[in-house]
Amino acid sequence: MAEHIVSRKVYFVIFGALIFMTVVTYFAAQIHFQREAINTIIALAIAVTKATLVILYFMHVRYSPRLTWVVVTAGFFWLAIMIVLTLSDYLTRTQSAMPGIK
Repeated sequence: MAEHIVSRKVYFVIFGALIFMTVVTYFAAQIHFQREAINTIIALAIAVTKATLVILYFMHVRYSPRLTWVVVTAGFFWLAIMIVLTLSDYLTRTQSAMPGIK
């Protein structure tokens, strides 16, 4: 199987996108929305996008065989299950259920 050669330009563009999204994450954290959950959802969306770019380009999954895609997709599916379960617990808690936390 022949290897796929990726140009440096692609790596630099992806690196620039990752840096840009890091800055966006910082500024999004400085904005306080009416509901706290919105900040968490925005941060998670940016983090998943950054993770996807790293997996596709820096880990060379984009040019890998279908079996690799299946394994990566299963990993993302499992991560989504864990995030949904965690957020379903966190977002349904009330102030009275968490004493000392404001």
